[in-house]
Amino acid sequence: MVNGSLDRWIYHKDEENGLRWRIRQRIITDIAKGLAYLHDECSQKIIHLDIKPQNILLGKNFNAKISDFGLSKLIDKDESKVVTRMRGTPGYLAPEWLRSVITEKVDVYAFGIVLLEILCGRKNFDRSQADENVHLLSVFETKAEQLQLMDIVDKNNEDMQIHKEAVTEMMSIAAWCLQGDFTKRPSMSLVVKALEGLVSVETNLDYDFTSLPEVEDDNRQREDTISLILPSILSGPR
Repeated sequence: MVNGSLDRWIYHKDEENGLRWRIRQRIITDIAKGLAYLHDECSQKIIHLDIKPQNILLGKNFNAKISDFGLSKLIDKDESKVVTRMRGTPGYLAPEWLRSVITEKVDVYAFGIVLLEILCGRKNFDRSQADENVHLLSVFETKAEQLQLMDIVDKNNEDMQIHKEAVTEMMSIAAWCLQGDFTKRPSMSLVVKALEGLVSVETNLDYDFTSLPEVEDDNRQREDTISLILPSILSGPR
């Protein structure tokens, strides 16, 4: 498509080549609507499994289209989950991948990462940052606790700072999508409604985005092992 993939536009360090708030807002909504269509409006659920900026193509007016369905998985409407091997791109993988039982909520998690990258103008895993800022989700958690979310919004774009209230609300939607327990994430159809201001974002959010939900005691030892290796696998290369 005319404007290439999303990653070409959101990692710029100068305002001239960056995207204004309204365009970012439109792109985010387009991605959400595309995923909602795949999950809810096809004869079978289509789980994309590799949502990332490189797989979002931008048209002439920066309308966004989801591309590259090479890793996608079909699920019958009467199935709630599917067992499959881990696939996708490190840095965009939901915690439940380590159990190999996944739902369309893995796409919701990846969307949350992409949404955060669009707002912050940086990659989820970025070695060019100071050591304490390499992992965007960790920074997001810290700044949320400190009530300083605007500190991580794209500082190379004054337009983003002007729309502080709308940007902060969008970050809450990202956090909702990034819940470690997939049952607490919204569907993409609900995300679309939140983006359109038709529903409120869940308020009791957990900002430990790699936490797995509680399990039965007989699985506890395996989950303890998983919790030790999870960040290195899901967050990207070290």
